[in-house]
Amino acid sequence: MTVTQAASFVRTADRDPQDRRWSILVLLCLSLLLITVDATVLHIAVPALTAALEPSAVQLLWIIDIYSLVVAPLLIMFGTLGDKYGRKRLVLWGMVLFGLASAAAACAPTPLTLILARALLGVGGAMIMPATLSLIRQVFTDRRERAIALGVWSAVAAAGAAVGPLVGGVLVGIWWGAVFLINVPILLVLLPAAMRLLPDSRGRRHRPWDAPSAVLSVAGILALAFGLKEAGSGSLMPFWASVMVFLAGLGLLVAFVRRQTRLPAPFLEIGLFRRREFTTGVAGVLLGVFALVGLQLMLAQYLQLVLGDSPVRAALRMLPLVLSAVIGGLAAAHILPRLGMRATMSGGLALVALALTPTLTWGVEGHPVMLAVCFVGIGFGVQVALLAASDTIMAAATESQAGGAAAIEETAYELGAGLGVAVLGTITTIVYAPGLPSVPGVPEGGMDKARQSLAAAAHVADEVGGSAGGALLDAARWAFVNALHTTVVVSVVLLGLTAAVVAMLLSRD
Repeated sequence: MTVTQAASFVRTADRDPQDRRWSILVLLCLSLLLITVDATVLHIAVPALTAALEPSAVQLLWIIDIYSLVVAPLLIMFGTLGDKYGRKRLVLWGMVLFGLASAAAACAPTPLTLILARALLGVGGAMIMPATLSLIRQVFTDRRERAIALGVWSAVAAAGAAVGPLVGGVLVGIWWGAVFLINVPILLVLLPAAMRLLPDSRGRRHRPWDAPSAVLSVAGILALAFGLKEAGSGSLMPFWASVMVFLAGLGLLVAFVRRQTRLPAPFLEIGLFRRREFTTGVAGVLLGVFALVGLQLMLAQYLQLVLGDSPVRAALRMLPLVLSAVIGGLAAAHILPRLGMRATMSGGLALVALALTPTLTWGVEGHPVMLAVCFVGIGFGVQVALLAASDTIMAAATESQAGGAAAIEETAYELGAGLGVAVLGTITTIVYAPGLPSVPGVPEGGMDKARQSLAAAAHVADEVGGSAGGALLDAARWAFVNALHTTVVVSVVLLGLTAAVVAMLLSRD
């Protein structure tokens, strides 16, 4: 955003919110873009980050994943706090926290410090994100205009995840910390504009706010993710203990659901899940983002560490994914009325599965044309499926339930991003480590470090040097490619099954 645009925003601030609704939409979408880009901006930065901070495989997954896993459980909590105390206030404080956490992440000296800074980024993002959708509903009172505004919001939410690696690829060439520091000057422009532009929403202070529900949801999702990661890596606790943590997370979420059914003003509209269309739409959002974000991380590493692309070249080679996602969002608005929700959603998911299939035959050689074709299929298919899923979710909810439905959809977006990295990253780690044999000339301690991740292996190979270093890097590349094939098989099966279930459960309308 330029200074001129910001000044234009300020000049419109003295008018009625309805008169400045399009300026408000631009402001909210720019805020949303910052949040969604941060979920994937590190994917291209993994090699540079590994060389700078030398994180373990588990620390690296937490650095990448903690952001989305913190955002997801906090969305509902901050959504209800915004309803109670005012959405504008929450957005402003969220921007301040997001800016401070971005500066802290850019200057992080250790992996643990970066993990904590990314967690704070997640808290700031969770404060902003629910209010963006609620404020759009507040200022766009005309249903036709509101539909356009919500379509723009949905496209920005999905495109942000797709454009993250491109932004990261450009900035990491300067310095890995720049992927975070870039947020600070942008927020310095957005914050005063938000103070002047955003309307005050009347808080519903009489509405009860249930703290135990907040604790149960946050602790349940984090325990679920932590147990899943540890089950794959076993770096902090034995396998049986990680399974117990995972089961404890499930138990907390079951308790959360049961509590919502008894509360007169629940955090989450559990009753919405009794509607088949609503549940199917949420599953479509969850799995669509799961596939997009998780596979982006794996493919970004494939481009840089297997094919040897620089961060900028890798980002440019992923550009077809970004462009096809934008085109898919525009095309979906025309496809949906003609084909219906069932064919659009199931067809989009099936297209992603089909686009991934050619990668199963690839090794360490380059396939530039087919890679671009695969990226086009993934981006277009995911965005078409997401728009159809979003339309299904909102159509299944009544006017009074629209806020709760939107909160669930947002949570599905962020939880899908977090689980995509956690599950697919864990599968890759499980297959990669035993697939890397010992290499003559490389000490056992170096091999142990190399088995943590491909980025770590590249770092060890550079330190060892010579023919032994080259042999280690070649072996690590093949081990990663084999692990990537396993990850793709899991993704294709999940996407195919979900497409089939959607085709069976949804009506044609």
